Amino acid sequence: MDFTTLSRAVSHALRHEPWLYELELDAEGWVTATSLIAALRDENLSWSALAEADLEQMIARSEKKRHELRDGKIRALYGHSAPQKLVKDRAEPPALLYHGTAPETVEIIRSEGLKPMGRQYVHLSADAETAVKVGVRKAKSPVILCIDAEAASASGVPFYHGNEMVWLADVVPAQFIKELTGVGCAEGPLC
Repeated sequence: MDFTTLSRAVSHALRHEPWLYELELDAEGWVTATSLIAALRDENLSWSALAEADLEQMIARSEKKRHELRDGKIRALYGHSAPQKLVKDRAEPPALLYHGTAPETVEIIRSEGLKPMGRQYVHLSADAETAVKVGVRKAKSPVILCIDAEAASASGVPFYHGNEMVWLADVVPAQFIKELTGVGCAEGPLC
């Protein structure tokens, strides 16, 4: 089983275009594992023997923990771009969160804050190193932003837990964002 290819297909079905697989996500993004498996079997003949155990292995092998399987249902934890906005439970974020971005977007973020753009939520990293890895997908030398999540949350900005490394927000106002000057953030609440 090629679990990387399977993970990509599952992500596409659960995060981006569930209607192509004739799937209907519930308000929290769940579908039954059996309906996803049936859709994937129809999509790719090499998955004719696909079973829930394969989805379990796919999730266990993944470093990024993009999916969750529970009680016969599966969902993507974050990264949704489908039009149906998924309901997330508000959670208390760590004091600081991070976001990697391309240098050309920094001025816009300084004035307008972080917005979800093509996704349902703004994606934030639990540590600066992860933000660097994310930022490198956008630019060779990404800018790492430090978010004072504690102050933002205290002022009413809702945050949602994606997984152990990913946090989500509807938006992050500019006043809670500073440019990270060095990976580490030992200088205080705002780097």
